[in-house]
Amino acid sequence: MAGSASVLSDHSVLSQLDRGLYRAERVLALVSGFAVLSLMVLAVYSVGGRNMFNAPLPGYVDWIEQAMPLIAFMGVSYTQRDGGHIRMDMLVGQLKGRALWSAELLTVSAMLVLMLLLVWGSWAHFERSFDFGSPMWSRDSSMDIALPLWPAKILVPVAFSVLCLRLCLQVYAYAAALINGTREPVGVPLIEDVATQAAREAEHVSGND
Repeated sequence: MAGSASVLSDHSVLSQLDRGLYRAERVLALVSGFAVLSLMVLAVYSVGGRNMFNAPLPGYVDWIEQAMPLIAFMGVSYTQRDGGHIRMDMLVGQLKGRALWSAELLTVSAMLVLMLLLVWGSWAHFERSFDFGSPMWSRDSSMDIALPLWPAKILVPVAFSVLCLRLCLQVYAYAAALINGTREPVGVPLIEDVATQAAREAEHVSGND
């Protein structure tokens, strides 16, 4: 559903929290983008070194393993805020008013419970790897050049914790909309019709957004 939702803002505390968290989410998404760019540079260096000097980058696979959490998880909260994750818009889009907010509240609450469990599990996974008394503070390392794995492992609970904050805001926004009967709540992605989506995409392509 990427590109098919909009998020409204106003001067409420909820909207201010939403915008503040969104700034942090954008930074994390930018870091994720730089990680992708870094992998491209490493690939060029490794392949070029192998072909021209018979000396590929040592531990290329190890560096990929370190970068994968940055690529896979740092942008999940940013995407959730903008409504970019895959969902059943054909079904949810048919709902209106309190029925829609009830469905959204149910699904976002389930996501929050799942993510809290994943934060707990991923933090425990990090704790098994981290040790102040070990070399480079790590009980385990990559197989080729022995990079410590705990920096990559701690990124997962950090990213999931940010997503939990985002989901908490959305749970509150949907619950408030359900109770108050608000038609267009702030701080949550609102489904757009096809005509609005087309207009926004045309505006984006033309550079007027």
